[in-house]
Amino acid sequence: MLVLSRKKGETIVIQDQIELTILSVDGDTVKVGISAPKHVDIFRKEVYLSIQQSNKESVAPQQSDLNALIHRLRGPRSNEED
Repeated sequence: MLVLSRKKGETIVIQDQIELTILSVDGDTVKVGISAPKHVDIFRKEVYLSIQQSNKESVAPQQSDLNALIHRLRGPRSNEED
């Protein structure tokens, strides 16, 4: 991790397109302004982690879904099998 010290109003530039500006410092809270192209997604880390978890859960098959799929693939049973 790169650690930089900045004062209020000073800016950090990342890859010519992203600027982070220190807007204010109040105790333990630092307000940061971010200027970036619209195609760059910016999230607070806790939101980002929550999105990742939701995405993992949405692609993970549920046992009930698998059972329903198996049932559908087998089709209706004939009376001869019972």
